[in-house]
Parts: sequence; structure tokens; C-alpha cells
Amino acid sequence: MRIFIAGGTGFIGSRLSELLIQGGHSLVFLSRDPAKTRTDAPGAEILSWSDRGWPKALASAQAVVNLAGAGVAEGRWTAERKRVVLESRLNATRTLVSAMAGIEGGPKILINASAAGYYGPRDDEDIDEQQPAGADFLAQVCARWEEEAFKAREHGARVVILRIGVVLGPGGGALARMLLPFRLGLGGRLGSGRQWFPWIHIDDLAGLVGEAIKNPDLSGPVNAVAPQPATNAEFTRALGRVLGRPTVLPAPAFALKLLLGEMSGMLLTGQRLVPRAAQKAGYRFLFPKLDAALQDVLKK
Repeated sequence: MRIFIAGGTGFIGSRLSELLIQGGHSLVFLSRDPAKTRTDAPGAEILSWSDRGWPKALASAQAVVNLAGAGVAEGRWTAERKRVVLESRLNATRTLVSAMAGIEGGPKILINASAAGYYGPRDDEDIDEQQPAGADFLAQVCARWEEEAFKAREHGARVVILRIGVVLGPGGGALARMLLPFRLGLGGRLGSGRQWFPWIHIDDLAGLVGEAIKNPDLSGPVNAVAPQPATNAEFTRALGRVLGRPTVLPAPAFALKLLLGEMSGMLLTGQRLVPRAAQKAGYRFLFPKLDAALQDVLKK
């Protein structure tokens, strides 16, 4: 297929493009800064949101993958930062869906990113895709983001929403920020460590995108997380084991709240997600177990 990717400039988009090319697909990227788009995809087009010609390229695609949105962990959650986080997602998705609606015979598949934070802070219950949205800031961002994406159904598109956990991959993401203190023996659990830590290997995230493109039975929300859940304390111990380093220096909850403010909630609360929709669709995870996933990422 010809696949149109919005927001594919980060480490997720880079790995995704590699695997899609290996699968024989051709790619078109839509970026706010085409000069920074990281892809070695042969023959890929790279277009700017400001380029009036990008809807024409969209018309030639069979599927759209939307990863666009400002990073939620790139700065303290001031009122202005929260506005940027929300509006960057709503505006990009609204623009894409509107363009898809205006193209006769255009793309009929939309795969839209969301986050595990859709469900808000939860305790130990298993959370599948049927659970409602939470009430905190990140949950409401996800809920409104998904609402915009689902409007593509009104124009005959099949919509798949990936509620993505913490992505483990080489060269970026949350793990890259953790590695230095852990390698120095300064890593430890966050707060109590009892909060759930939904995670997924980057190759499985890319694999779920591929599954969503080819499997017509996959529709609606999909928990993009590995089938082996882990608490923050369990993740901390696993990372220490793989690195061969101690993990005895916890980060107290009060210190994280003082340093990060409202954003600390992302680290101190969590959700025990289960990938029920992906498993029902027959997707077989490449990295279902945490230790194996960490070993694979770190050797790269």
C-alpha cells in the first residue's frame, strides 16, 4: 500500500517507516519540519503541513497513520504547555480527517495514536478497551483526540486507535532518559513503585500498525501494550538485572511532585492495561516479556 504518515519524525516514526518499507509499502511523510524528518525509506515523499499540495499526495494513499502531537513530557505542564499539547493533537487530526473526507476514493484506513493515559489513574484492575476515559488532564486530552479521529468513520473510513504505553526502543523515548542514572547505579523505583507501568517494544508497536493496516477486522480502540504487565518496581528491577546494576535509590513522590508539578502524575500513577483487542485479532507479540524486550533494546 501507499501509506501517508503524519508526525513520523520521532524515533517511533523512524522505526515504523523501516518496517513498513520492509513490508513492501511506499510512504509519504507530512511534517512540520521536513528538514528534520528522519527516514532512509527509499523513494519516500516528505511534505510540509504548509505545503498546499499535500492533500493531493493524501489522495493517492490507501492508509493514514497519525502520530502528530506535541510531546507531553517536554516541559512542565503550565497552562500554555497544556494548551499546546491538546491543540496540536486536535488540530492535526481534524485537518487530516477533513482532508480525507474531501477526497473521493481516498484513504479508507486511519490509524491514530492515543495513549494508555486515556484511562486515567487506576489501581490493580485489568483495563481492556471497553473501560471509560479518566478525568485527569492527559485522559481528557486522549478522549478529545480520539473523538476527532473517530469522525473519519462518518466518511467510510475504518478507524483504529492505538492507546500506546511506554515505548521501549533504542535511541529515544522514556528509556533513553532513564539509562544514565541506572548505568551509574543511581536508578530506583518512582514513589511507591506499586503503580502499573504499561510498556511495549517499539517493534511490536510498529507491528500493531502493520496489523491494523492489513486486518479489516481490527477496528476501534486497541491497547498497544505488551501482554506481560509490570509495576514500576518490577520494571526497575528488570532494568537493573539487564544492566547488571543495583536499583536501590528510589525517587520520593514528594520530590517528583515538587520538581514536575502536575506532570508527576504520569510517573506516580498508572494502569494495568491488557491488549485484549490485539490478541483477539490474532496479533502475536515479538516481545511479550519485559526482560527479553529490554535485552533486545539495550544490545542495539
